[in-house]
Amino acid sequence: MHHFISMMFSLLVIIGLQVSVESAGRRPERSINRHYRSELTVPNGGIWGSWGQIEMCPGGTYAAGFSLKVQNPVGRGDDTALNGIRLHCNNKNKGSSSLSHDSTVQSDVGSWGEWTEIQWCLSGFLTAFQLRVQTSQGKGDDTAANNIKFKCSQGSLEGNGTQWGDWGDWSQTCEGKGICGIKTQVEAPQGRGDDAALNDVRMYCCN
Repeated sequence: MHHFISMMFSLLVIIGLQVSVESAGRRPERSINRHYRSELTVPNGGIWGSWGQIEMCPGGTYAAGFSLKVQNPVGRGDDTALNGIRLHCNNKNKGSSSLSHDSTVQSDVGSWGEWTEIQWCLSGFLTAFQLRVQTSQGKGDDTAANNIKFKCSQGSLEGNGTQWGDWGDWSQTCEGKGICGIKTQVEAPQGRGDDAALNDVRMYCCN
């Protein structure tokens, strides 16, 4: 009997290890411990919410494109505008030609809206950004971050966000090859209060 129990225990351990390895193999492609060379910030981010974790592209890859989670205007309801930013990473200098090698990373994301189509640099990687932010509206409806622009190694891209607020100054330009990580400041749902969702973002650059 003890021999049978011992065999069954060994079998369960082996199965458990196999499941653990298979689960690990399905984790998102990202590198939480990747070293970055510089941090990019902008001065006009919103004031509400808390910062999420830094999320990094897998080693050897950089952000060549992005997509946004955007809530379209809801009329007399509570608008939240920009809710999330997703980086699309690869290891080539032609974002649109390497879709099969694409991996994605995102930090904290708001609860509303839908993801837009991916926008790719024509050449190279994302190297700087600019944020469109609505300042505090007092007793009115606050939306905070509304849209984002990126500079690429060549050219620039503007997101398909919403139109409230103003564009601030550009961030610094990457020291290194390109943007490789992101961290976002997002306000959690406020119940019956005014929701603003994504307020600010920081980008990270790697060699």
